[in-house]
Amino acid sequence: MLLQVILLIVGFALLYCGAEWLVKGSANLAKSLGVSSVVIGLTVVAFGTSAPELVVSVVASIQNKSMIAVGNVVGSNICNIALILGIASFLIPITANRSVVRRDIPLMLAISALLFILSLDSYISRTEGVELFTGVILYTAYNYYLSARDKRTAVRRGATQTAGPLDTELSEIGYIESRFMQIFLILLGIAGVVIGARVMIYAAVVLMRNLGVSEKFVGLTIVAFGTSLPELATSVVAALKKQMDISIGNLVGSNVFNILSVIGMAAIIRPVSIPGGFIKSGLVVDYVVMILVSFLPLVMMWKDNTVKRRDGFILLCCYFGYLSYLIHRG
Repeated sequence: MLLQVILLIVGFALLYCGAEWLVKGSANLAKSLGVSSVVIGLTVVAFGTSAPELVVSVVASIQNKSMIAVGNVVGSNICNIALILGIASFLIPITANRSVVRRDIPLMLAISALLFILSLDSYISRTEGVELFTGVILYTAYNYYLSARDKRTAVRRGATQTAGPLDTELSEIGYIESRFMQIFLILLGIAGVVIGARVMIYAAVVLMRNLGVSEKFVGLTIVAFGTSLPELATSVVAALKKQMDISIGNLVGSNVFNILSVIGMAAIIRPVSIPGGFIKSGLVVDYVVMILVSFLPLVMMWKDNTVKRRDGFILLCCYFGYLSYLIHRG
């Protein structure tokens, strides 16, 4: 038992550090190649913070542990909003760009509802996986189009373009000029994420067997929290540094990425089936919680685009209430 706990901790550490190295190396490489900061933010940062969820779910799918793959994504999305946004906004009120409230959060809700519909037959086929993964490509292209359009508008008006989230992040972590070090960090990050995921899956499954708990519970709690560590670190630090758009944008973007690319890729590798059925297994409750929790920031931010401290407290209460439900359900 002690060995499995140690392995879980090691796996979490590798996942977290691997994602950090991956984001830092990729951001520096893309910047040195002259790629737009918008493109970098939508691809590198989104992939970097969601890479643990992607690798864990893909590895779980390969090992035919479909409930860990699905539970990891659903649990991570709940964790991202209820726990991480709750902590960040409780520390300091989070104010986001109006477009996040009017466009990005509703889109996140629509994609969550789509996953709910696809899961009603307790099976996500390869075709549906391809459709989901295609969605993340279209989502990225759409955001790039909007950003490019806004940039052209600003140029025509003679406005000065402000630094984006990635520029802020690079100013914090420092620019690495060595191309060798940029590539080395990327490779090191990928290795950390992959190895960390394999170690964590192994330890979680062994613990699951020893404690007599279900794969779904492990995926929704232990694995989900572990793979949400990069989002937790990024969002809390961003909130403390008053980089509000980074904080909430990272969480909304990660949730979209989790559903479209993580579930999509897992289903492409091996069709995802829900043992016991979507409703009888109780997973339908977890989906409903994910959608309701994702809806709360929309209500909280509709008038003034701000998640206040009391809102953060409400989100935290929701998360710990859900966690209590999971423990009671076993």
